[in-house]
Amino acid sequence: MSKDITVCLSYDFDAMSVWIANFRTASPNALSRGEFGQVGAQRLLALLAEYDIKSTWFVPGHTIEAFPVECQRLVAEGHEVGHHGYCHENPARLELEKEQAILERGIALIKDLTGRAPRGYRSPAGSFSANTLRLLSDHGFLYDSSMLGNDFTPYYCRDGIKASIDAPYDFGKAVELVEMPFSWNLDDFPFFEYTSSRRGISPGLADPARVYDVWAGDFEYLYTKMGKGVFILTMHPQVIGRGHRLLMLERFLQDLKSHEGVRFSTMSDFVQRWKAEHPFREIAPRLPVSLQS
Repeated sequence: MSKDITVCLSYDFDAMSVWIANFRTASPNALSRGEFGQVGAQRLLALLAEYDIKSTWFVPGHTIEAFPVECQRLVAEGHEVGHHGYCHENPARLELEKEQAILERGIALIKDLTGRAPRGYRSPAGSFSANTLRLLSDHGFLYDSSMLGNDFTPYYCRDGIKASIDAPYDFGKAVELVEMPFSWNLDDFPFFEYTSSRRGISPGLADPARVYDVWAGDFEYLYTKMGKGVFILTMHPQVIGRGHRLLMLERFLQDLKSHEGVRFSTMSDFVQRWKAEHPFREIAPRLPVSLQS
């Protein structure tokens, strides 16, 4: 069976914003962890250039203003810039007017950086409000990469989902916004980053060999059992940018490139091809992850 696998490398260039907004700290120690994102971004851009790979970076407006040189470089080197809030705000905590203002502020900063509005969105903190999907549609986004309803197969998002303890699950209504599935097991942050907060301790600091096995195992399933699909990795420059983790990532990229039928792509380029093959139509709400074929 011939293979048709697209690998989308994505980077959430949170820098200091995640510590400010989500961990609610002004500690110079914590903020310096975000500052390391600048170092990690430089290393990642060098690695991607070495292997001639184009990737997608979800960049908060706060990071664009903090590290303009690195952000200009990623654009100059052909990488895509997606929306990731202004200062990594959780949309689920925002009123409509505030969420819209933050979305528009981020769009404006990305337009100033790249010359065009962003095509893709990834929700900071991985949460939506009841208004998020409508706002994304109204502002012309092509795709989202925040939800987990599939792993290797894109699908059209559904708005108006209702979940009640005493009523059947309502799958909502499909909208013309493609979901590029996110997965925590294909994200570097929970594996590697040690955090302590009022919600508890996440130990992180995993052996890169263990993470390699997880990521390679998911890819092996896609490659051998499915043969067609998209493999999306989510990484953070301040996390994956540490030396021993970058060596693991490079080894993994070499492995991916050695497989026949595997190509690398930005998310927006992939989604445009996918939509051409799977035109939008309103599907039955009980088929939420249909291939639309």
